[in-house]
Amino acid sequence: MSAVWRASRAAVRRRRLQTSVIGAVVLVSSMALVVALGLLDVASAPFDRLFGQASGAHVVATFDAAKVSGPELAGTVHRPGVAASAGPFPEAVVDMTQSAASQIPGMAPGPLTVVGRADPGGPVDRLDLFIGHWATGPGQIVLASVDAPGMGQGPRSPLGKRIQLPGLPPLTVVGLAAGVSGTAQAWVSPQQIAALHPTTYQMLYRFDQAATARQITGDTAAVTAGLPSGSLVASQSYLAMKAQVASKPNAFVPFLMAFGILGLLVAVLIVGNVVSGAVVSGFRHIGVLKSLGFTPNQVVAVYLVMVGIPATAGALAGTALGAVVARPLLHQIFQGADLSTVNVTPTVASWVYAATALGMPAVVLLAALIPAVRAHRLSAARAISAGSAPSSGRGLAVQRWLSGVRLPRPVSLGLGLPFARPGRAVLTVSAVLLGVATVTFATGLSATMVSYGDAVEGAGKVQVIVWRGQPRFGQTAPQHDDAAAQALLRRLPHAADVAAVGHVNVRMLGQNQDVAIEGDRGGRSALQDDLAKGRWMSGPGEVVASGGFLSKHGLRLGDSFVLGAANSRQERVTLVGEVMSGPADYLRADWTTVTALTPDAQANQYWVRLAPEADADTYAKAVRAADPGLYPDAKTSVNAGAMTVIGSATVLTLLLSAVAAMGVFNTVVLNSRERRRDLGMLKSIGMTPRQVTVMMVVSMAGLGLVGGLLGLPLGVAAYRVVIPMTEHSAHLAFPARMLDVWHPGSMTLLALAGVAIAALGAVIPARAAARQTIARVLHTE
Repeated sequence: MSAVWRASRAAVRRRRLQTSVIGAVVLVSSMALVVALGLLDVASAPFDRLFGQASGAHVVATFDAAKVSGPELAGTVHRPGVAASAGPFPEAVVDMTQSAASQIPGMAPGPLTVVGRADPGGPVDRLDLFIGHWATGPGQIVLASVDAPGMGQGPRSPLGKRIQLPGLPPLTVVGLAAGVSGTAQAWVSPQQIAALHPTTYQMLYRFDQAATARQITGDTAAVTAGLPSGSLVASQSYLAMKAQVASKPNAFVPFLMAFGILGLLVAVLIVGNVVSGAVVSGFRHIGVLKSLGFTPNQVVAVYLVMVGIPATAGALAGTALGAVVARPLLHQIFQGADLSTVNVTPTVASWVYAATALGMPAVVLLAALIPAVRAHRLSAARAISAGSAPSSGRGLAVQRWLSGVRLPRPVSLGLGLPFARPGRAVLTVSAVLLGVATVTFATGLSATMVSYGDAVEGAGKVQVIVWRGQPRFGQTAPQHDDAAAQALLRRLPHAADVAAVGHVNVRMLGQNQDVAIEGDRGGRSALQDDLAKGRWMSGPGEVVASGGFLSKHGLRLGDSFVLGAANSRQERVTLVGEVMSGPADYLRADWTTVTALTPDAQANQYWVRLAPEADADTYAKAVRAADPGLYPDAKTSVNAGAMTVIGSATVLTLLLSAVAAMGVFNTVVLNSRERRRDLGMLKSIGMTPRQVTVMMVVSMAGLGLVGGLLGLPLGVAAYRVVIPMTEHSAHLAFPARMLDVWHPGSMTLLALAGVAIAALGAVIPARAAARQTIARVLHTE
């Protein structure tokens, strides 16, 4: 064994370039593998993973405190099927008045659910206290996160603000928290909740079996069995929240899965190419070892140890670097997926690191074992002969045919080089193929997402949005009424069109949840371009909605339904169009439809389209000067979700392309080492270093072209599969014009991407081979 170890160590030291190549390729491939497996792991069930990390409640049950006691509810935690529980927590519903709500930015007046809870932790529904501290004493309250600018810090932060509720002691906001289960809008200490006169108890349950609605119903019935009749006031299943929250991250799942699979395949192919080539190029050394008395098994062991040392070092370093790359990448992706409701950052599972750190060396050893076993059966003389670059047979016929083609000699020689090692050439082509497929897929995806983001955000259609000031948010009330403000904005210089936009809450008859209607008055709607199916509304009683709305309410284009307002007015509307995206409880309608339900409806914002070459800042200054109660903002044309997809796709594409280029780098290194004698002879008869570089680069460029031509349809096919999956999983709809992303010019450039990847990986080792002198080559031989 000591002889094997000494021979392996000597080989590692002597073959520094080969050792470095193996270590570098395994390092980069390990990085790609960590990201790929991390994406596959996290994207496989994004909501379930985040819900599990936060120990969310499968059921949030509310009980009538007048019919059941706290000790009775505490006894339910031992019922069969209950895996964990929290509570009972006293619960009160207080009236948040207009004056009290005005103290907190983003807070709306109305009922406020407050729970008495001693701390944010616990076995179920662990809360994320991200600003301030928990309410531990009298007069303190922690609010649930409110979606308003500056809520956490700055002058608009609610920390330290006092809330004066009718007939109750004032409460000071001491913290902001968020929970995955949406159990409350505010929390106080158990001692403080008594002053709020709680009327119900809240219990949080996690069950052993809670995958379906039927299981949830059965578990809830089992846990409440034996309690006084009517004590269960309401129960909220996590499945409803899952359907709502998971729709946005699900939009990212298909393309993350595609990148993960491509990354996994590229990493395995490159490692196999590197190691098998290293062993084949070492057949001569194997023959020398056999001639010195090493047994066949010892020879195999020498090569396994020789490639295992750099592979292990590269895998460990690559796993560590992959962890550094994967964490911010996943954070960026899922932050763009808008998982703020869950407020938990997805993390890469520990099994991903273990699988990479252990699996990559195992793949290396397996790839080395196959050619090493082949050498195991060879005699010393045959092994030495096999270690030289083939001079006849497979590559010679092609070289002779190419010599008759009217091409520069370095080019014809380069095109024939890959045929000397067809197996190695196939692995190299496969790696380039997957790299080009990745580039093609990412290019199509990015083109669609850019078009989608521009349409949804109204890029080029709205330059300024003007808001009416809200005194409850500390803003100045406008001097002009709704109609006068719209007329004022139209009169200002450089205004081409102004549309007034207002929102009202109504209810669909037969549904127990409100829906919001956005009404447009005057001007052409700036967001008509995001229509995906059907047509835009053209008169009263017509509405358009997102795919999420259609899915949630079981509707199709052409269906009609009745909307009812708080004033008992009703209006039958017809669904005439589907927009690309939007909330599941959101409709768009003509202004006459809005006023038919709410006659006194007022616009709260105005979309302004400016004349060509007009400056948005200049117009905004004119608005502020005309009425200090109008607040103009330049309209951004950047869609956060689209930019997240494009940014993450770019990062992953660059990473996988770099791995593919490393495979080409390895192939050129091995070819130049095997053909040192041939290169020396070519230089001795007059071939210049530049011609040698051209020959080596052309040899890989030819493989890159083949890989590009084969990878192009694969990337297009991946795009055609992923886009419909994204539409279905996220309730999106892309019009046909957004899917028309493939054109002859772009397809030609994408096919040449394989040549670019191959040339990028080949140029450095080719130049190194060209710089070797004839004397050095002969000395090495």
